[in-house]
This record gives sequence, structure tokens and C-alpha cells, in this order.
Amino acid sequence: MLNPSNRLRLIVIFAALLATVTFLGTAAAQKAAVPKPQDRLALGEENIKQLLLLMDADKNGMVSKQAYMTFMEAEFQHLDKSHEGQLSAKQLTQSSNLSAARFVGK
Repeated sequence: MLNPSNRLRLIVIFAALLATVTFLGTAAAQKAAVPKPQDRLALGEENIKQLLLLMDADKNGMVSKQAYMTFMEAEFQHLDKSHEGQLSAKQLTQSSNLSAARFVGK
């Protein structure tokens, strides 16, 4: 049998180990619950690919500066319904509604 002094020591050590394990388990659970930040570039990559396909007039997989500027000028004119030469944040958010169907025949 353990003497009272050793028994108390074991109880204290066991309690400390139990508290440490509990703390580490809680910290690990909290860390696992935090969602990983998404790569913002990856989120928009598919939309960018679709836009590039729309701008690629000669279908060579590349977009020239001129083709890009022509496309953006047409999009700006489309969004600037009041012909003020500037776009509001609301008008710019409408540009996210681009679809291939709108550009068929361009």
C-alpha cells in the first residue's frame, strides 16, 4: 500500500494529467471546428475561365490586350445605362451576372 503522502502525490499528478489532456482535447476540438479560409482566387477561377473564353475571339486560348479592352468597354457601356461615364458599386455588382448566352453572336 501507498503511504498517505505518496497517495496524495499520485492523486495530484493524476489530476494534473487529466486537466492537461482535457485542455489539449478542447484546444484540438476548437481548432478543428474553425473552417479553413478559402482561396479567393480559386473561388473565382471558373468564372475567369468562362470570361476568357468569351473574350478569346480567335479561340487560340489567349486574350490580347485589345480583345480584353474591347470586351471591357462593351461591358462598361452595357452597365452604364445612364451614360454618365462612371459606374456605381450597384452597377458593378451587376457585372457578375455575365453569361455566355448574353454574348452569343458578338
